[in-house]
Amino acid sequence: MKIFIGYPPTESKKGIALLSQNRQFQWFSNASYLFPVILASAATILKKNHEVQWIDCVAEKISKEEFFEKIEKEKPDLFVFETKTPVIKQHWKLIDELKEKFPKMNIAILGDHVTSFPKESMENSKVDFVLKGGDYDFLLDELVESIGKNKNFPEGVMYRDGKKIIDTGDFQLKHNLDDAGFIDRELTKWRLYQKEYNISREPYFYIMSGRDCWWGKCKFCSWPRLYPRFRVRSVENVLDEIEMLIKNYNTREIFDDSGTLATGKWLKDLCNGLIERGYNKKIKYSCNMRFGALEQEDYNLMKKAGFRLLKFGLESANQETLDRLNKGIKVEDILEGCKRAKKAGLTVHLTMIVGYPWETKEDALKTFKLAKMLMQTGKADLLQATVLIPYPGTPLWKEAVENDWFLFDKEDYERYDMREPVLKTKDSDAKEIAAICEKIYTIFLTPNYIFQRLIRIRTIDDLKLNIRGVKAVFGHLNDFKR
Repeated sequence: MKIFIGYPPTESKKGIALLSQNRQFQWFSNASYLFPVILASAATILKKNHEVQWIDCVAEKISKEEFFEKIEKEKPDLFVFETKTPVIKQHWKLIDELKEKFPKMNIAILGDHVTSFPKESMENSKVDFVLKGGDYDFLLDELVESIGKNKNFPEGVMYRDGKKIIDTGDFQLKHNLDDAGFIDRELTKWRLYQKEYNISREPYFYIMSGRDCWWGKCKFCSWPRLYPRFRVRSVENVLDEIEMLIKNYNTREIFDDSGTLATGKWLKDLCNGLIERGYNKKIKYSCNMRFGALEQEDYNLMKKAGFRLLKFGLESANQETLDRLNKGIKVEDILEGCKRAKKAGLTVHLTMIVGYPWETKEDALKTFKLAKMLMQTGKADLLQATVLIPYPGTPLWKEAVENDWFLFDKEDYERYDMREPVLKTKDSDAKEIAAICEKIYTIFLTPNYIFQRLIRIRTIDDLKLNIRGVKAVFGHLNDFKR
């Protein structure tokens, strides 16, 4: 079977559609194309028995006309792509255009939105298959084999049988992640994804040692719907992939995009493995982490093993908000976590959110003040601020429906794009919420922060990182302009 897999042309005057940024979506003016690990794994698995072509129309800047020409020329049997809430309606229209022009080509879609509401896409477009759940790399392989052999379709798929819509049931997280094998980086055009502002050394590669977050309770996160159960690859398997990336691509940095890196014995074994194999002298390792999860000795070991950057979800400086989000942390954990990570010599990247329905403007500014203090005193290095988005199917979305928090029709999905608030707040309007996001980014421009950054520049890689960071900051400021 001939298969196209990737991202379709997704265009807007709002900017560049960052579909590959798995856990959220935003239109960016200064785009960083993140490597979509699981979709790339799907392409790699399919390649074993099929003719597969990776096509990321967003990163490759392929227009709709050019895309249609490629289909006309190559005549794939199946086109598979990941979609997101803010562009789902645009993709429904595209699917119908494709089915009109290429009726013999099957189309399958996947991702967090269609996992939550699979039937919605079947009813609003002519899509042939909707894949539910997070292990869609394994599931897609099972589906393709079923299509080729006219067998029963696997669990976790919705499809058409004439005019009927058939649901094969809930998806199953039954797979051993080591069995996926290492991603074919050439097939998936790794060079497209070398423009990340917070990566210090090139070439760099994204991997995922776990799916997805061992906490998995945050109300706003859409990925617990994909991965209700946390699983992790074996340490040896992860180390072997790193070895391959070092030998084949001379990689200098790894970002582990697990929702939260596994801790405890697994983390200690990984760190000791990096040290024993000498990889800590060849690469830097960065990851997502949770406040309150590590002791000082853990941070120290990570630094020794070659870890560079830890990305933490600060979310809010208000304890009530942290509790309502089921973050499972205290504000004190944020302060202590930053202190411990910096003491070990690690880079701290903070993410935070504004626009909570229960917060006042004063509450939001409290988060700004905490972030400013941490950044200006050298207890944190980088930050990212976003508008709260209640992704459909999440506990936050359900709570918003129950409490009538929406500022507009909840099915106006195209407006879930972080360009404006989706939910009502106590005493702030849309412009004020955007202004607070913009205000958070201005921390980068304060003299105290600039001084903190300058005194840490040691190498040409540090200098390049700071230059990319400046460009990213002005891009974010532009994104929140009204």
